[in-house]
Amino acid sequence: MTVNGISIGILGGTGDQGKGLARRFALAGHPVLIGSRNAGRAQEAADSIGSGARGAENAVVATEADLVIVAVPYDGHKALLESLRTELAGKIVVDCVNPLGFDKQGAFALPVEEGSAAQQAAAVLPDSRVVAAFHHVSAVVLMDPAVDKVDLDVLVLGDDREATDTVQALASVIPGVRGIYGGRLRNAFQVEALTANLISINRRYKAHAGVRVTDV
Repeated sequence: MTVNGISIGILGGTGDQGKGLARRFALAGHPVLIGSRNAGRAQEAADSIGSGARGAENAVVATEADLVIVAVPYDGHKALLESLRTELAGKIVVDCVNPLGFDKQGAFALPVEEGSAAQQAAAVLPDSRVVAAFHHVSAVVLMDPAVDKVDLDVLVLGDDREATDTVQALASVIPGVRGIYGGRLRNAFQVEALTANLISINRRYKAHAGVRVTDV
């Protein structure tokens, strides 16, 4: 599948993960739009990335982009998507939000009424094609100009085969990354929750660990 020329909008693109993904997709030649509640902050983030990235308010990005990645903090996730239901109708919406809490023992997965952040997005956006992906990508690695190849598989989950194929192909435009189908959207919880384990690994080993799937 070819994804050449697909424009990518990133809601919450001023955060570390969103900005890191924006940078890699822009370097791969995709038109990238960074979204924020504040257009000025969005443009600042776009300018810091370069490669033709543009910044705008979230609603503008949701309207203009061919495909939209949701990279906002979990506590603002549902309200933002509810406010953009019309703009996101008919589009592939890629949710990479990890509902996590933190205490003295470290990171832990938060319960989500709908089952996962991705399922919450699907419930809020009935007219969009929701896919879960990009949960385990280190923002530090994405932003590091010394890292040419990102050693990582991206697990892609969803109920729409064409949509998951598109997102797998999109993941693979980042050098070193493979997009791997990881099941239906109902299985997104454990993928989101695994991020807590990776955070624990990274703290113990002072690393930026990712996931690789063997024999595929």
